[in-house]
Amino acid sequence: MNFGFSEEQDTIRETLARMLGDHASLEVAHARLDSGEGFDTATWSALAEGGWLGLAMSEAEGGSGMGAVELAILAEEIGRCLAAVPCLPVLYMAVPAIQSAGTDDQRKSLLPGIAEGRTIIATALAEGGGLAPDTVSAKVVQDRLSGKKSPVTFGTEATHALVAATDEEGTPRLYLADLSAPGVTKRALDPIDRTRPAAEIVFDNTPAELLPGSDAATIQRLLDGAAVLAAFEQIGLADRVLALTTAYAGERHAFGRPIGGFQAVKHRLADMFAKIELARSNAFFGAWALASGDSRLPEAAAVARLAALDAVQFTTEESIQLHGGIGFTWAADPHLFLRRGWQLKAELGPAAIWRERLLGTLANAPRAAS
Repeated sequence: MNFGFSEEQDTIRETLARMLGDHASLEVAHARLDSGEGFDTATWSALAEGGWLGLAMSEAEGGSGMGAVELAILAEEIGRCLAAVPCLPVLYMAVPAIQSAGTDDQRKSLLPGIAEGRTIIATALAEGGGLAPDTVSAKVVQDRLSGKKSPVTFGTEATHALVAATDEEGTPRLYLADLSAPGVTKRALDPIDRTRPAAEIVFDNTPAELLPGSDAATIQRLLDGAAVLAAFEQIGLADRVLALTTAYAGERHAFGRPIGGFQAVKHRLADMFAKIELARSNAFFGAWALASGDSRLPEAAAVARLAALDAVQFTTEESIQLHGGIGFTWAADPHLFLRRGWQLKAELGPAAIWRERLLGTLANAPRAAS
């Protein structure tokens, strides 16, 4: 297996990095955190104009006809610049759900709008501290949805929601709900990272449209794919943290010399690098499994998720420590990455959920003959 990127994919990364560098700088992240505005509509519009939101859609759907690997490149660059855009709910979850489980009419009516940046679909899979398909109390009876979902990232900005709910037989399914329809109540929450606004959404007899190809297995595959792509976003974040911290270690002086020259600091930076590279190798395997439809995707996704969570937590906490006194201040950069890391952890569930997922996958895997 070749886990390297092609020349074309490297060009995609370079072009995307330049575009995001012009729109989603750390100064923009600070400004959005200070103002509490959250969603960066300017960057989202720029992504739409550049064709990036339709990267993994077919040309008939209004996209570029590329796949999971190119989407992983996009995810890593989004994480690197901390762009305040809803890639995880919209591109990593809603789009593949509609593509795999939706009807032709649903694909034709929704995907072009997503590619153009007009349609934003939040994913409402969380409730009561758990994730679908394991935790689902929302119900649909005669195409009417009732239940409460929280937290729903970018729920206040979304036009639609992809909702996990049980049908009349008690089977977890995926439904689309127009958030401007009757019976929808939104309440803004105070998230860890205010550049990723969240909401509690209550549905009270709200019209809902079934994705007919969905079931519990579909929901789990959707989460596995999102975990792989989120891992790339987390790796981009951690990689940027390491670069910023290494640069600062060369600028900050103690006892008449840069702190980066001290062996103890070198060791901590090396440990950060090792965590990131371990996460990267696991994410590559996850991307390959996702792109190829390999049966080992559940295992690959869980390992990618766990390694990325570990890398982000370690690098962001070490960054704050190595920045010394200013590392804890609002004006410094480290807390931006720490907040985003915590938020990405909350959005797809903590390590305990994915550890159980991995153990269950390994326990049920067929054993090789001895």
